[in-house]
Amino acid sequence: MSGTVVAAGGVLIDSDVLIWFARGNARALATLRSHGDRYISAVSYMEMAQGCRNKAELKVLQKAFKSSAHDVLPITQGISDLACALVEKYALSHSVHVADALIAATAISHGLPLLTANFKHFSAIGGLEVVAFKP
Repeated sequence: MSGTVVAAGGVLIDSDVLIWFARGNARALATLRSHGDRYISAVSYMEMAQGCRNKAELKVLQKAFKSSAHDVLPITQGISDLACALVEKYALSHSVHVADALIAATAISHGLPLLTANFKHFSAIGGLEVVAFKP
């Protein structure tokens, strides 16, 4: 775990909030605008890329994250190690899966709250500040 804060007052955006935003949800847009420094995990970027239906959608995604205030945070060794520990601790009791563990570990490692509509998936994870998004 690095424990490094990438930006005080920033937020890590979960994939589900990005999906709501991509679908034109007004609350998602307003919520994203209300946070100054916005980050996503490399896992969320890959989930979004995987959901693209064609090359045109992929190009829009690439442009959005290469030319905006969104920074894609990589999976580091510390994040990987923490995600493994989270899966060991929470997979059986709270059904925490690999992608959620990696996203949670990214937020914890960078000292960022996690903005998510899947509050239930993340609320049990110790050391993670969860900000609930309601579409």
